[in-house]
Amino acid sequence: MGFFSEFLYPTHWYSKIIVALLALTIFFLLATTAVSGFLLYRIVSPAPSNSQLDFSDFPGHPEVVTYQVPGEGSREGWFFPGLREAPTIVLCPGYQTGRGELLTLATALQDQQFNVFLFDFSAGSSTLKSTLGYREVLEVRAAVEAVAQRNDVDPGRFGLWGTNVGAYAAIGEAEGDRRVAAIAVESAYDRPQQELDLLGSRSGLATVPLIRRATEIGFEWLTRAYRDTPPLSSRFSRLAGEPKLFLEASDEPVLAADTRQLYLLSPPPHDEGVLQRGNYAGMLDDEKRVYENRIVTFFLVNLPPTGRAHR
Repeated sequence: MGFFSEFLYPTHWYSKIIVALLALTIFFLLATTAVSGFLLYRIVSPAPSNSQLDFSDFPGHPEVVTYQVPGEGSREGWFFPGLREAPTIVLCPGYQTGRGELLTLATALQDQQFNVFLFDFSAGSSTLKSTLGYREVLEVRAAVEAVAQRNDVDPGRFGLWGTNVGAYAAIGEAEGDRRVAAIAVESAYDRPQQELDLLGSRSGLATVPLIRRATEIGFEWLTRAYRDTPPLSSRFSRLAGEPKLFLEASDEPVLAADTRQLYLLSPPPHDEGVLQRGNYAGMLDDEKRVYENRIVTFFLVNLPPTGRAHR
């Protein structure tokens, strides 16, 4: 009892120093936990996208499609019809980006007779948290499966486009689905932890190593159901023979390096391109047109929209 009493009510100088150090350590750990928890919450809780549009007079005659994501319930996407029985390009939005910001890209593809499907990831339209790619792969798969059930598309030919989180999800889906015949990605990464580190560094809060590590531990706990998921590059052999386009954005040097590494590791046929600025949703009109031409050309060459005209 005397030992514990000395620390509860220190009387010696060394006891007071030890107690003070313990108090500072506990405070530092609590502060680290609080800051890392706040940072992780901000990262995995992107602002919901506003994707409500009136299609009654919208060009291209898009339609709302309701489909199911296993374990998550009903979701809604937009289908833009091209040639009947032509392939479908599924557009996978990036972090804090919604389908509404990809409408002009969808229109550019539809103008070349592709069927196009747009959707939002669950984290951008509900209370679900983003897993920075893990669960998003399953959401892309659900979207592909929903479109493949239609009688006006080619159920065996899909193209995927995506950026950052959408790029990871697109590659992950392509590795597990033989129906995907071509893929174009921008600012891709091999593991969701890479995106976590980047988003943390942007906040400025993860400059303290202990906060960064605590955030990583929290993310690992949040995504524990996917802890056995290997890096994308470990399954690249499944993409052999499938055309791939990797776009690196110069204004995102970290992701540009990650994307280039994926390009170098991927099997042919593959190609890479360098953009002065990424993030399609934030591009100027002239930049968007150049970008759209590049994406449309890639799919026209590698996934030509043969089929029959819609009636």
